[in-house]
Order: sequence, then C-alpha cells, then structure tokens
Amino acid sequence: MMLGPSAFVPSRFLLSGLCLSLLLMGCGSKAEKPRANAPAGAADQQPLTKVKLALNWFPEAEHGGYYAALHHGYYREAGLDVEIIPGGPKVPVLQETALGKVDFAVDNADKLILARAQQANVVGVMAPIQDSPRCVMVHAESGITSLEQLAMQTDYTLAMSPGQPYAQFLSKKLDLSRLRVVPYPGNVSQFLLDPKFAQQAYSFSEPFVAEQQGAKVKSLMVSELGFNTYTSVLVTSGERIERDADLVRRMVAASIRGWQKYFEDPAPTNALIHERNPEMALAVLAYGVADLQRLCFPVAADTTPLGTMTAERWTTLVRQMEESGSIDAGKVPAAEAYRLEFLPAASANEPTK
Repeated sequence: MMLGPSAFVPSRFLLSGLCLSLLLMGCGSKAEKPRANAPAGAADQQPLTKVKLALNWFPEAEHGGYYAALHHGYYREAGLDVEIIPGGPKVPVLQETALGKVDFAVDNADKLILARAQQANVVGVMAPIQDSPRCVMVHAESGITSLEQLAMQTDYTLAMSPGQPYAQFLSKKLDLSRLRVVPYPGNVSQFLLDPKFAQQAYSFSEPFVAEQQGAKVKSLMVSELGFNTYTSVLVTSGERIERDADLVRRMVAASIRGWQKYFEDPAPTNALIHERNPEMALAVLAYGVADLQRLCFPVAADTTPLGTMTAERWTTLVRQMEESGSIDAGKVPAAEAYRLEFLPAASANEPTK
C-alpha cells in the first residue's frame, strides 16, 4: 500500500474478492526492468527467457525479495529476463496469470483459493511470508491485548472490509455483536482521532503510519486465532507448470535467493522500491523489513528453508474458508492449489496430494 507523510493510506483491503468481469483489464503500470549494472552471469552468454511477474499491489516491503532478485541479477543468472509489473486497486493479477497474460503473480493464499473457486487455474509454488501480517490495531493505552478481548468491548468501533476471508473468519470465530462494525476507511485518520477505534491493518504498514503521527499502537494478529494465510505467494498457472516446469523451478530458486539477500542487505533493494514507488518512504521500508523478518522466520531456531509450504497449512486454509462461507464446501480441492516440488528439499519431500 502506498504510504505518504500524511495519515492517508490507500488500502488493498477495499478490494472485495476477485472479479472475473475484470479479466480484460491491463495492469496499467509500467513494467520494471533489471538495472543496467546488474551482475552478469553465465546466462548473459545466451538468450534470456522473458518473464512477466505481476504484483498484487504497489511496490512495498512485502515484495522485497522479488525486487532483490531483480536488483542483484539473480533472475538473469537463472536465464530469466524478468519484468516486475506493479499492481494496484482492481488489477486481477491471478486471473491474468491463469489466462497467460503474465507468467507469474504475487498474491496471498486466501486470494488464490478465491480465484480457484472462480475456475482460475492458478497454483502457489513458493511462500516467503509464513505468518500473515494481517492484524487489527488498537490504541496501546486501551489495555486490549487480544481479539477476544476486543470483541467483549461494548463501546468500540471496528473498521474492516467485510467481504475479505479473514473478516468472515473473525465474524464466525468471535461474537462481534457488541462492536460497531463499519467499513474500513482506507486510512488511519479516524483511528488517530478516536481512542476507541480499532481497524484492520498489515503489521508492517498502518501501525508505523499511526505511530509516526503520535499514536501508540497494539497490533492484534489474526494469525493468533488460527487464520494464518501464506502471504506474497509466488503463483503461476497450472498450464505453465505442465508446459515448462524448468522455468518455474528457475523462477522459484532465484526468488528464494532474492528473499535471502533482502534480509541480509535490504538497503539497496529498498532504494529500488522507493524509486519505483516514491510514496513508500525509506523509513517505512526499513520498518517493514524488520517486521517481515519475524513473519518469514517465525521461530528463531527454525531451520526450515525460506519459501516453505505444507499440505497441512493449505488444507486448513481451505477448510476455514469453507466454514466461514468464503467458498462453497468442496469447491476447491486443497491439493490442487499448490505444488511443492519446486521448493527446497524440506518441503519438496512432502507429498503434494
């Protein structure tokens, strides 16, 4: 999401599902080429395969690993000439991926399940962000420390997008009848004015904006209630996997290298993201990468390879979305939503089905 010096933050959460009527829309954004000084590799001696990677939103920290792979030349070393296409409101990147208009997309696991429910043959092949950044932020001085405690309040307003799967899950999991539930306004202005106002957020964006305006924020993570979607998933079409599995394998490997580099040395990549999206200040990006570190590696001593996915997590997500009414029961077989064979060994050894 675009962040500026004011309290206004355009929101991805105003998008309610994925609309098949938007299939003919173009991305409407300039594709981003590798920098001319990207390191040369063996791939430079032979023609590169052109690849289009479409983002689900404007460039920001949650796309950092993909931009790092571009900036540091990892895609070129893998024989790929990657264009990163910024997204924005109402850009149906998953449907465009299913139709072959782009080769890969970045989006969240719940959105992928919604797209499959609409007959889009899209498949997750790598998930860098293990714990979802989705949260509800409240004022720290309220003393509220959990979503269950928030639901018990009788004089609070909760702003969220009701059509989102996480919101449907919250409504099913908790009794929100005591709260005044209103649509998410798309910025933090009302939060700053009302100490009894809670709103949806991403833990690495809106809380930072509110704190910059003088508020003290407590983020209540939706994942702590069990709804924990993989975020910034690398997605491609089922047809592309069948047609060119080697291309998918190279794209996954180079993207994982990019994410690893992003955490080792984020500054050069953050400078590139800021260049592509000037509204994304360097201070916001630095805050974001610090928060992403804990989301990508939720257990400090965990040696699980970056990008890992499991059948259990995908199966749980589909079941939760069925139970909350986001999709019809039996509409999306979980095992068809992901492929593990392109991942490092720890994930790839797990059966796909």
